[in-house]
Amino acid sequence: MALSPRLDIRQGQGLVITPQLQQAIKLLQLSNIELEAFVEAELERNPLLQRDDSDREVEREGEPDRAVENLGMESISDAAATREMDTPGDDVSPGERATGDGQDPGAEHAGGQIDWSRAGGGGSFEGDDNFEGALNRPETLSEHLNGQLLLAGLSPADEAIAAILIDAVDAAGYLRADLWEIAERLGCGLDRVEGVLKVVQGFEPCGVAARDVRECLELQLRDANRYDPAIAALLDNLDLLARRELAALRKICGVDDEDLREMIAEVRGLTPRPGAAFHSDPPQTLVPDVHVREGLGGMWHVELNTDTLPRVLVDQRYHARVSKGARSDQEKTFVSDSFASANWLVKSLDQRAKTILKVASEIVRQQDGFLAYGVEHLRPLNLKTVADAIGMHESTVSRVTSNKYVSTPRGVFELKFFFTSAIQSSEGGEAHSAASVRHKIKGLVDAEKTESDVHSDDRIVEILKAAGVDIARRTVAKYREAMRIPSSVERRRQIKESA
Repeated sequence: MALSPRLDIRQGQGLVITPQLQQAIKLLQLSNIELEAFVEAELERNPLLQRDDSDREVEREGEPDRAVENLGMESISDAAATREMDTPGDDVSPGERATGDGQDPGAEHAGGQIDWSRAGGGGSFEGDDNFEGALNRPETLSEHLNGQLLLAGLSPADEAIAAILIDAVDAAGYLRADLWEIAERLGCGLDRVEGVLKVVQGFEPCGVAARDVRECLELQLRDANRYDPAIAALLDNLDLLARRELAALRKICGVDDEDLREMIAEVRGLTPRPGAAFHSDPPQTLVPDVHVREGLGGMWHVELNTDTLPRVLVDQRYHARVSKGARSDQEKTFVSDSFASANWLVKSLDQRAKTILKVASEIVRQQDGFLAYGVEHLRPLNLKTVADAIGMHESTVSRVTSNKYVSTPRGVFELKFFFTSAIQSSEGGEAHSAASVRHKIKGLVDAEKTESDVHSDDRIVEILKAAGVDIARRTVAKYREAMRIPSSVERRRQIKESA
């Protein structure tokens, strides 16, 4: 049988994720900070995109253009919608501004070039807030250690090792690197790295560059000439100290009650985080994506935080101009791709805003009891419930709720906070959320004032079942440990010692 080529036509169905759809999915899961960085990169890459900040102040004064939803009534404004850049009186495109085209013919520019007299004095320190801020910025731990390294008198090789060790010190002052890996990477002996580490550990603040809490405390005790075998045994058994097993500590350390109390007081006076006193990179401000406030008639008013919505427009006039000037196929393709990408980005941002508002509004509908009465009224909720209610896929809801925050009268919460597992009711009624049950357990423990008030895990189970919560003892123990609540034996010991 002879083999020969042939051409067949077959029809079939398949799911193809286009680059544009991938971009839209990616935008959904970005936080507002990440989204701002993404849009900035697109503005630099795509000449047809233009940031629109023209009506920000008008909106803040008159509030005419907000993305808002009242429960039961949805209204999305055109704040994030597609608009063409065709503002009267503004006939100059970004490309024309960059090249100097479109300027007033009567304007005089030296040598026919751009009028640099309007540019800021970038080289002047006068009034330079950035320069003044750099001088007034507090010293970081890394800068403090490197400053001491310059005065340590080490050889160039040891100074290089010390610099790498300092780079591996975190904001708390602990060394977060393996010495063997550093030695192997630098091609030197482990003993040499350990010797340089001892030099760095002699820097201020005392206890810096320790590899764990015990070593950090030991360094501080040695500096104060207070390190002896008894306190070394105490440092070796910090877990017993945390559990307040003082009798076992007395036996291990070989001291009496008075000496043990003095040793414990001395350890408590040390600094477990020696780097905490130094400046670190400022934490990023948490900006909510959605605001929830109580409206008339007990309804909840849900609105997008428009300050977190990047506004970009497609410059139609500039597109028309460069389209006419494009001659080669490569230029025409670039203009066409840039125009399609710009339009798709604007539409994706609009769709992202609408989707966030829709999901957040449904979460508020489901958790209105929490907003009105507190955490004990937080209902069990999962992604499927929200997805079915708004007609979306669970994966879409999951992406929307990642790294998104909502401001409510009870504080700012991540949207994922409102999704809690269900614990069945012992009376056959509505299920309880895990968060509300944890709140009940913490309330019972906080109410313990005397030894007789302390509840065992079994007793907590009985109290919760009497309140209609069907819960197992191991679940109570798991929630208690997650909240770092000691066992009933340790709580009784703490109350006895504090009496």
